[in-house]
Amino acid sequence: MDGVLVLEKPAGPTSHDMVALVRRLTGTRRVGHGGTLDPFATGVLPLFLGSATRMLEYHLGDGKAYRATVCFGASSTTDDLEGELTPAASAPVRAEVDRALARFRGSIEQQPPSYSAIKVAGRRAYAMARAGQRPDLQPRSVTITRLDLVSWDDLDPARPVAILDVECSAGTYIRALARDLGRAAGSEAYLGALIRTASGPFELATAHQVEEVRRAAEAGPDALAALLLPPDAGLERLPAVQLNEGETSAVARGQFIRSTGLSREARESGLPLRLFDARGRLVGIGAVRDGRVVPEKVLIGADRARPSRQDEVEAAVLADRDPGPDIDPDPASSDDA
Repeated sequence: MDGVLVLEKPAGPTSHDMVALVRRLTGTRRVGHGGTLDPFATGVLPLFLGSATRMLEYHLGDGKAYRATVCFGASSTTDDLEGELTPAASAPVRAEVDRALARFRGSIEQQPPSYSAIKVAGRRAYAMARAGQRPDLQPRSVTITRLDLVSWDDLDPARPVAILDVECSAGTYIRALARDLGRAAGSEAYLGALIRTASGPFELATAHQVEEVRRAAEAGPDALAALLLPPDAGLERLPAVQLNEGETSAVARGQFIRSTGLSREARESGLPLRLFDARGRLVGIGAVRDGRVVPEKVLIGADRARPSRQDEVEAAVLADRDPGPDIDPDPASSDDA
């Protein structure tokens, strides 16, 4: 099981709970996620399985998109609905919130919530906050590229609710945004609900629900594998280099190569390179040094670098030609994972 599973996380479980569930359902030990969601939050949670976990570092800077429910007229100890609420002296009207939104578009300095996973002197900030201590958290620079007021509900004028669409850089706390927006509008506010609609290139519209993954697990490995995107999904910005058989074998051994498939654009981009074999399988990630391709991450062993007999069968079938004697022409009959 190597690839990316774009999961739609439900409310309740933690991101780690989702990782543990997918480990169990797929029988795959190596599973990582592409950005924590709080337990009450829902939405896109990309999970990286098998060799795809080695692609995680290239997604650390992926931007995020959210639909956030901001509740005005009260503050929360955790800046969200799970904390202890304290009513504010007043609540804003829509025009005040509209004006305040402009202050949070673009590059801003944001104070992380006290209840966060940031470490202070080796301790998690939330652990310190639960113990009655106030963690000393430094502001961080984040970028909010989109911040739109989608709807406004003031049926209870003392507790109006706003729905916001947010697009932001990695590391942005939407809880902190809700808190700060309330204060900028002359009141208090907290995050009442949160849906992550996109994590980098992975979108909610194509995410799989947990029950869909459970049904696939019951149907068997092939059904599970069908839910996975390739290990390099979302990394299309990185130049692709196709290797011939000899180059593939060399890369599998960790050797430098002078690839015939290295274009001028790939050579001059300064970006990591996605290395593929002749059949389109991701072999690894490389970089250009002194005109040569240097393997930095190798995803296949030397024993898989050369085409297998089954590979030759599949290539023959795809090419619509006779694969030769004593070969089963139906690649689906193979038990080769």
